[in-house]
Amino acid sequence: MASAPPTIFSPARRLAARHRMVRLYLGQRALLSDHARFVIDDMVDDVIERLAFLRHEPRRALVIGDPTFRLGHHLDPDGGTAFLADIIGYFDTCAFDLEQPLPHGPYDFIACLGLLDTVNDLPGALIHMRRALAPGGRAIASFVGAGSLPALRRIMLAADGERPAARVHPLVDVRAGAQLLQRAGWADPVADSRTLSVAYRSLEQLVADLRAQGLGNVLASTAPPLGKAGLARARRAFAEAGDAQGRVVETFQIVTLSGRA
Repeated sequence: MASAPPTIFSPARRLAARHRMVRLYLGQRALLSDHARFVIDDMVDDVIERLAFLRHEPRRALVIGDPTFRLGHHLDPDGGTAFLADIIGYFDTCAFDLEQPLPHGPYDFIACLGLLDTVNDLPGALIHMRRALAPGGRAIASFVGAGSLPALRRIMLAADGERPAARVHPLVDVRAGAQLLQRAGWADPVADSRTLSVAYRSLEQLVADLRAQGLGNVLASTAPPLGKAGLARARRAFAEAGDAQGRVVETFQIVTLSGRA
């Protein structure tokens, strides 16, 4: 009997982070505020480009994790055959548990955006996606991967001093992603990555962008509070890492896994 995967991430914290992200995004649409969404925008643009290159025009698609609704509208402008889902339900989307069999299949195409980096059973989630595909169906999954947030990691190490805490969760790299696709039985597996670089003038803006995009720490084991002294050290480390204009360039590595049933 297979053993259960370790609990690295807290489902409750994960859902709370996702709820906060969706509320901020819906507020952005309604109030034209300036909450960050560059990660999901990049993922949606990339999927659209890949589908055009592959000339894959699915008749029945599932889009998981796109609060912009852009990908679903691109796949199905009339709103009849593209099903929208997330780990939470909002508007007309369904709430899907990615570590359980995906309902309402089979699908000709599945896109999963910005969610697989915080599942406890990533191989199982990839297997469920493959099993939900129709024969010859294709899936694309994108998420923030290893190599991301190097500046923030250094700043947090400086802030914690001699007692470092886990404040940024571990991430999957491209090589591990390719191995996971093979393990999950995907045909024609491809794993690749690309880099997004964003300049920040304050630590607070960097943290706000992470929270707005659901990229905060959702580890099951919570780190101790940073405290006033730790926050002061973090701000000082940020200032020391800045360029002549006081900007710190942060990096986001976007890992994309794709393949067929």
